[in-house]
Amino acid sequence: MLGLASGNTGHLSVRVPDSDNLLIRARGPAEAGVRYTTVDEILEVTPDGEIASGAKEGLYPPQEVFIHTEVYRARNDVVSVVHVHPPTVVLFTVTGVPLLPIFGAYDPSALKLMLEGIPTYERSVLISNPQLGHDLAATLGAKHVCMMRGHGITATGTTIEEAALRAISLNELAEMNYRARLLGDPQPISDEDIATFNRALGEPGKPISANRTEAMWRYYLRSTGIAGG
Repeated sequence: MLGLASGNTGHLSVRVPDSDNLLIRARGPAEAGVRYTTVDEILEVTPDGEIASGAKEGLYPPQEVFIHTEVYRARNDVVSVVHVHPPTVVLFTVTGVPLLPIFGAYDPSALKLMLEGIPTYERSVLISNPQLGHDLAATLGAKHVCMMRGHGITATGTTIEEAALRAISLNELAEMNYRARLLGDPQPISDEDIATFNRALGEPGKPISANRTEAMWRYYLRSTGIAGG
């Protein structure tokens, strides 16, 4: 609903507690796309990307299931992975135009991603085998989000909500950079302000580091009209 995924592209996953398996949005002729995913369109798959149990007619693990399996293999701290195709982010990956830290208090969560570093996976291919998934995970490294040239983004989190909110923040950063360039020559915020935010990153109780995940998730559930917000 926020425009991060169009048609039936993109998928999310989460680790199954006390298991090496994961739950992932299925692809295939019986799917309805990210926006309309139901419980029936979720599969449990193994770390090798195979259906673990409960095969469903017309539904299969995504071809790019290896984005998820290989990130989990490389990162014990990651519990959820989101892969979507935000058009504005893709534009930045194909033009070589850098994202800049052009705002501060407007969206501290997006600035935090910017200051932590946002790597780019340079190949514009489907992540359709374990080696490509391994390479993507290596590009992501210890970061929370990764842009993918001519493709989309991968975002991670310790919960589904956290991973999704990071994807939203990265998209917001790209949208603001894009709009600023339509108006003129955007400038990063000052070194002094960046230093202030950097100091705040590790300080408990500060707005940039406070745990706002639950409140933000509730906001997006309500703003998009999803029940249960």
